[in-house]
Amino acid sequence: MPSAISLSSLIPAGLSVERFEVVDRVLFVTASARTPEAACPSCGRPSRRRHSRYVRKVSDLPSAGRSVRLLLITRRFRCDITSCRRKIFAERSGDEVVAQRARRTGRMECIVHHLGLALGGRPAACFAQRLMMPVSNDTLLRVVRRRARSPRETLNVVGIDDFAFRRNHRYGSIVCDLERRRIVKLLPDREIATVAGWLSDHPEITVVSRDRGGGYGEATARALPNAVQVADRWHLMENASAAFLDAVKKSMKSIRAAIGAAIVDPKLLTSAERLQYEGYLRREETNAIITGLAADGVPVKEIVRRTGRSRGLVRQIVRGERTDVFRSPARLARCVSALPRRAMGGRLPQRR
Repeated sequence: MPSAISLSSLIPAGLSVERFEVVDRVLFVTASARTPEAACPSCGRPSRRRHSRYVRKVSDLPSAGRSVRLLLITRRFRCDITSCRRKIFAERSGDEVVAQRARRTGRMECIVHHLGLALGGRPAACFAQRLMMPVSNDTLLRVVRRRARSPRETLNVVGIDDFAFRRNHRYGSIVCDLERRRIVKLLPDREIATVAGWLSDHPEITVVSRDRGGGYGEATARALPNAVQVADRWHLMENASAAFLDAVKKSMKSIRAAIGAAIVDPKLLTSAERLQYEGYLRREETNAIITGLAADGVPVKEIVRRTGRSRGLVRQIVRGERTDVFRSPARLARCVSALPRRAMGGRLPQRR
């Protein structure tokens, strides 16, 4: 025989249903606690003396394709213990039912937490809307942060770098546990005193990975003089890549001359490439003038005054960083492929 299912079995345990109604496909369920007494949160003594009551609006899991709003009648009690600092308190339902000051039941909070972990903010908010559990993306992220466990393991190897709260306006410092690959702390600024103060609270750290700047190095030396300081891999690769690209860019004309690709045939250029080539010829005239003045021993300031060019451009030409045929981007792959092979008399690679 199939057993009948009552509405009381569909709401969190420990509550009894008083009435319910459906308004605009939303099920409003009025419920209250079954126990006649409640324990004081300060002294723990139970009390039966009721003072008043109020209604809490709490969201619960959907039922039969309808969103559920739980109207929880919460009672206030008087504490009879004279030494207790609380005279009037509200009954607690428990975190598994409804946590204190919560707007969702405990079981719905668990579902929201798992949605935030699996999908993130905005995708999880859209999916929760389909599941009749409307929550915002900010709420999902707040639930994930609130329920995240704080790291309790000993920190041994950490990495420190700066990050932007708002680019070009406000920067902070981020501390990561490199052994477990997770963020440990977000510091509000990049000041040496702030970083040194946090490191002083963690004397168990033995290795600190940082950038090549002196700020974090000074903070580490001040707080952890026995810790080993190493340059992190990202900054090493970034600096090495920048130095290599700079060397290649300065020698690109010599490289093309060595491989026999220094002559550009304008007839084989497209319209866009022809515009770039004409710009290159104009740049070459400027480069020749500035290079000649620099060879005669004219100072950079005087060259700027005579030519009307910016000081940065003059220094760039004097250092030999503006001699390529086509303007090369920052990345090496794009830098090498910037000059079309068709203009050098070769064949273009076919696109697959």
